[in-house]
Amino acid sequence: MSLTLHLPDEAATASLAARLARLARAGDAVLLEGPLGAGKSAFARAFLRAASGDPALEVPSPTFTLVQSYDLPAGPAFHFDLWRLNGPSGIAELGWEEAREGIVLVEWPDRLGDLRPADALVITLAPGGTDEQRIATLTGWDGRLKELAA
Repeated sequence: MSLTLHLPDEAATASLAARLARLARAGDAVLLEGPLGAGKSAFARAFLRAASGDPALEVPSPTFTLVQSYDLPAGPAFHFDLWRLNGPSGIAELGWEEAREGIVLVEWPDRLGDLRPADALVITLAPGGTDEQRIATLTGWDGRLKELAA
């Protein structure tokens, strides 16, 4: 089952991230796929701000640190950016197993290899025509996916 959403602007992308933040719970994995500039980091930032209840929450890109952790009302969340990894060999050192007890958001999930969670929600973002437009294709979370269609 999949769902394709046309997101006309950054506000629509943030709205989708906020709906997802309301549904996410400990143990969930959200895998963010798409080319450079597709909006993966912006989506993760909007998700974390909505989940924290703080629209001004500082959410730095984990491009260089590889992972950032957040204490959210629903429990811990971890934002991974695996762009700089060649594969899953260094992921254990980042605390992957411990992070899986909370919510994980993963940019460049192809680097997870065999560690890729089978029960994850996969969000593939693609440019939609203008700088702000996106096309989001969501797969997984069969029981909750329809709640993201608003």
